[in-house]
Amino acid sequence: MQSTSPHAPAHSRRRRGRAVIRHRVRTRLSGRARFVVPAAVLLIGLPVAAISAAMNGGEPDPAATLAVAAGQEARADTADRADRAERPPPPSPSASASSQAPAKAAAPETAKKQEAAPAPKPTTAKPAAAWVIPIAGAAITSCFGQRWGVLHAGIDLAADEGTPIHAAASGTVLDAGWVYSGYGISVMIDHGGGVQTHYAHQSRTVVQPGQKVEAGEVIGYEGSTGDSTGPHLHFEVHMGLWNQINPAPFMRERGVDLGC
Repeated sequence: MQSTSPHAPAHSRRRRGRAVIRHRVRTRLSGRARFVVPAAVLLIGLPVAAISAAMNGGEPDPAATLAVAAGQEARADTADRADRAERPPPPSPSASASSQAPAKAAAPETAKKQEAAPAPKPTTAKPAAAWVIPIAGAAITSCFGQRWGVLHAGIDLAADEGTPIHAAASGTVLDAGWVYSGYGISVMIDHGGGVQTHYAHQSRTVVQPGQKVEAGEVIGYEGSTGDSTGPHLHFEVHMGLWNQINPAPFMRERGVDLGC
């Protein structure tokens, strides 16, 4: 290195002095740039190129430039690690496929169950019987036939006095009350087709001639009026008025067992 003459111009001496200082700074920083400059960038955040340029008289130092690049790379790597830590891990393809498989497999089975389910059966009310017994649970005390030398033209059903008497089938009341000799209080019902039923020895009636009645409807109450020795219902079936027939087979054909 050249020495500075005391007789040299002032501006020349200043230029040479700055060259000496730059040389010394470069020498000292050449071994420390790898550690000092990156640390300064990370801890202080100052632009290293500006510092280096100031120290080198406005000229960028190659070591400082390398340090800036290394610092930027380090900051980018740190930010990337932090971003990866905050994001949830994506689901694996195998796990996603296994979670969806049962739903796809269950859909056809559900459809099969729906197809196999039987349709509800419509509920229908049981139709009312066309013919019924006039007194359910009554004791049969006499059947149709000859008795004491005369025709007993009906069937006797005995129960407690006042037991309700029901119409054997739907029809129209022909007569009601004390209308026929020996029968006491009775009711005659026309069922159409030449068929009539007769209910004798009642204690009282609750229907009037011309009244429409349904099968099972109460028409009166059991008694012992007329030629009777005790409370009972004398029940007759006529095929044409006063042409009495045996009620037992007639009612049996219509689903009613009178016990004779």
